[in-house]
Amino acid sequence: MELFHICNRGVEKRDVFLDDGDRARFVHNLFVLNDANPAPNHILHRRGNTYPESHERSPLVAIHSWCLMPNHYHILVSPVDDDPKNLSLFAQKLGMGYSKFFNDKYERSGSLWQGKYRKVHIENDAHFLYVPFYIHLNPLDLSMPEWREGKVGDVKKALEMLHEYRWSSFFDYTGTKNFPSIIDRDLLGEILGSRQRQEKVITEIIGGNHFDIVHNLSESLEM
Repeated sequence: MELFHICNRGVEKRDVFLDDGDRARFVHNLFVLNDANPAPNHILHRRGNTYPESHERSPLVAIHSWCLMPNHYHILVSPVDDDPKNLSLFAQKLGMGYSKFFNDKYERSGSLWQGKYRKVHIENDAHFLYVPFYIHLNPLDLSMPEWREGKVGDVKKALEMLHEYRWSSFFDYTGTKNFPSIIDRDLLGEILGSRQRQEKVITEIIGGNHFDIVHNLSESLEM
């Protein structure tokens, strides 16, 4: 199985998720556009909130974890049949589909994303074990950016924030069904473990115990 960490950022680092409606639409697209079949045209626009129950999906990728930030997203995926074309098509549909929705909603035109999505091939055990935590820890950038340096003083507050931020797959791995239809938990379920184990590893990361790994992950995705 080939694993990739993919992300993209708004053009000129602009915010691309302005309210919960925007975030909900992108999450909706993670499911709907993860399909080798063409999406119905209305799905791509502002009023596309329905999806035919009879539609048979043919997923392009397995989504293992994800997180939305104000101006970018992170997704850990494996392409179906290890076919890189499936990953490319998924990322293209996701980027274009959300751009059409966003531009329609906010009456704008032009590029929304700063360019082609970035992808990092997960090739070693250290990255594989820690990239899901890295993705789920991104919301701390909103109030505790020092976590990347392993210098968070109030661990309890950091954990509370993560448990309040619903726009990631963190909830679905810690016992609360949030958007369970999006992710494939088979790969990471046992690796991440219980809520208690995840909180233990998170405490170690934001306390600086794995600074080199976090730094390398951040550097690999620098945009």
